[in-house]
Amino acid sequence: MQMGFDAASMNDITREAGVSKGTIYVYFANKEELFEALCDEYRAELFDELLDDTERGLSGRDALVRFGVKLGKLITSEPLIQAQRIVIGVVERMPEVGARFYDQGPKRGKTLLKKFLDMQVAGGHLDIPDTELATHQLSDMFLAGIYRQRLFGVMPEEPSEEQIRTAVVSAVELFFAGYAPKSR
Repeated sequence: MQMGFDAASMNDITREAGVSKGTIYVYFANKEELFEALCDEYRAELFDELLDDTERGLSGRDALVRFGVKLGKLITSEPLIQAQRIVIGVVERMPEVGARFYDQGPKRGKTLLKKFLDMQVAGGHLDIPDTELATHQLSDMFLAGIYRQRLFGVMPEEPSEEQIRTAVVSAVELFFAGYAPKSR
């Protein structure tokens, strides 16, 4: 990850990992498969944690803040920022890598969030006519002013949890103000 996808050869990878090329090729046909496997492993570990929180039945604002902070820390973490930059760099040559990264990462997170919003609507806590659209709105608001700066190197260090929490709390308050149930 440190050298970038295009710059790293299989020799570089095996040297860094301390294994032989023969060992690597037993498991992966090429560095594309290895890269995808590394991304899959990292995402699985972090999304399992997010899934645990949403399935524990946390409700309302607190659950969304907790989810948003964890998601924000994940998305702006150095390993994931590096992975996103690599994917963006190779997507024109290998669109399937970009599609897989999206399906296993952002799409998966949005599916969890939509499920939670659907439960909030069913419980009468929110009035959202289109939870698919609302999911995209909220996930983008979680890191307003942070994510793009981080991705493009304007913010070279990971944001603090307090910076993320401030953005997430503001997003959740705005979201609830916009989608609060209407008085009858």
